[in-house]
Amino acid sequence: MLLIRRLWLLPSIVIFLTLYYLYRYTFPSVQPIDRDARLEIRPERYPVRSYAQLPTGTAQQLPKLQHDFTPETKEQMAERVKRQAAIKEAFLHSWKGYKDFAWKQDEIAPLSAAYRNPFGGWGASLVDTMDTLWMMGLKEEFAECVEAIKDIDFTTNTEDVVNVFETTIRYLGGLLSAYDVSDGQYPALLSKTIELANILYITFDTPNRLPVTRWHWRQSVAGMPLHPSKTTLLAEIGSMSVEFTRLAQLTGDAKWFDAVDRITDLLYKGQDETKVPGLWPTLVDAEKGQFPYNHFTLGGMADSTAEYLPKQYMLLGGLDDRYKVMYHKLITAAQKYLFYRPLVPGNRNILLSGNAGLDEQGEVTTELQGQHLTCFASGMVGIASKIFNRPGEMRVAKQLMDGCVWAYNSTPTGLMPETFHVASCHVGTDVPSGDACDWTELKWLEAVARQHGTHAGIPGKSLAESGKALIDQYALLPAYTMWGDNRYILRPEAIESVFIMYRLTGERSHLDTAWTMWDSISKACRTPIAYGGVSDVRVRPPAQSDRMESFWLAETLKYFYLVYAEPTEWSLDHWVLNTEAHFLQRPRAGEILSRLPVRRVPRR
Repeated sequence: MLLIRRLWLLPSIVIFLTLYYLYRYTFPSVQPIDRDARLEIRPERYPVRSYAQLPTGTAQQLPKLQHDFTPETKEQMAERVKRQAAIKEAFLHSWKGYKDFAWKQDEIAPLSAAYRNPFGGWGASLVDTMDTLWMMGLKEEFAECVEAIKDIDFTTNTEDVVNVFETTIRYLGGLLSAYDVSDGQYPALLSKTIELANILYITFDTPNRLPVTRWHWRQSVAGMPLHPSKTTLLAEIGSMSVEFTRLAQLTGDAKWFDAVDRITDLLYKGQDETKVPGLWPTLVDAEKGQFPYNHFTLGGMADSTAEYLPKQYMLLGGLDDRYKVMYHKLITAAQKYLFYRPLVPGNRNILLSGNAGLDEQGEVTTELQGQHLTCFASGMVGIASKIFNRPGEMRVAKQLMDGCVWAYNSTPTGLMPETFHVASCHVGTDVPSGDACDWTELKWLEAVARQHGTHAGIPGKSLAESGKALIDQYALLPAYTMWGDNRYILRPEAIESVFIMYRLTGERSHLDTAWTMWDSISKACRTPIAYGGVSDVRVRPPAQSDRMESFWLAETLKYFYLVYAEPTEWSLDHWVLNTEAHFLQRPRAGEILSRLPVRRVPRR
């Protein structure tokens, strides 16, 4: 147990290294800050001699994703339409708050009616929300946003450090999607996308052409050279492929694809060389192009690198098998080391996704953590089970979704916390033996005591007695062994997977699952101005927080709305969704990938 506990000092080490990295690059030894500084495109220090090209040939006919839905009854349609109208009303309420108090800023503060600019002050909520506006039929508001984005100045930024990943998924992805879903009717959107992409491309001008993901952009204004970091987050380097590839398809400019294809090469060649082969660690040494670290997860700081494997494969029309190979290795390792069955009342056959790493004996050990961020995995596994012809894993996808639904339903507010620890009866996706997963209170009590370590027990008491004391001390709910981050911050990952699993399977029970989730979110999070997260999902009524991130409008409300759309609208067979739920057109079978202009895609 001591060795296991030492292993899970690693998340703290990861956080320390990350904070050190952020400090280092937020406060470098450069000249005093010039608030009037502006970026300009300069000759590259390390120019590319030959660009990697989009795969040659024509897009393949990939397996169908969407279920063949049967016609619904009048009663079912009436209920679906009523629920969708309620979601749209919540969106309009949120959008009005943003328009009234934070227009052209990044975020509205939903309690104080102030605004925040954590993403550079370029209007993150505005750009992030445009495709949602279009999907909801709010075309006048969409056109107003098109006019507003013309005024964004991407050569300057309110933040000293630009998060290149967040800028890519929210801004670049948002602009690309707005252009795609509106059938290319607004050329200014593509022009603005290219303008931003040229700015972001500066971060790739490093000796090995791997990007600086936390960019002190004033260094580039001053003409200083850039170098990738030894402690780069996996998600931040591995989750730009979809956006830059789509831009290459729209413009015919290979440099955008070349930039991210080099990262794909790094991932592909290094996947078998990590401490847990098949998985990439949470931190990457981008300076050396190596993976020396010992913390593995599909959760925070790593998640969307895995998510993009089947999505990039679809966007490239099935012509690059590297993504299929990488996904096969990743999901094989994840099913062995990351996915686990929690021990819960009622003996529910569900899965959660934890963390892994090597202990001091060199054995892979699983940490029984749950994260809201890992709830995307159900949708990823479900899509990949069809695209990569892995039908047996649809069961795993459903169990992962059910695990997140359980986490929502297990708290007094009906909301899932950001992070937590639970008891487990089995690691892996194979069938547990005997009665290992039969719930008893004794098993839970002993799991609580083990989670906290024998030193946390009461001297002279049994494990069960120690566990009971710890449960009382920390007010633990059944199945939980340790609290973590008890907030709910309007995250979309759980409803994302419910939406995707509904579209893949056609099971109408998902509509009621989504509505139960929505009812809890609406009751806890609505404010007079918009919607805000809550500080503690264990407390009813919970205290609200004064922040509404742009993903509430871009992702969470969009997924809820689309759950109750006519199920052939915005079909997964026509679109790839980036990790911010931005819809990008998929190539049709037989299309040439070297240049794919926007074409009108039927909503149905």
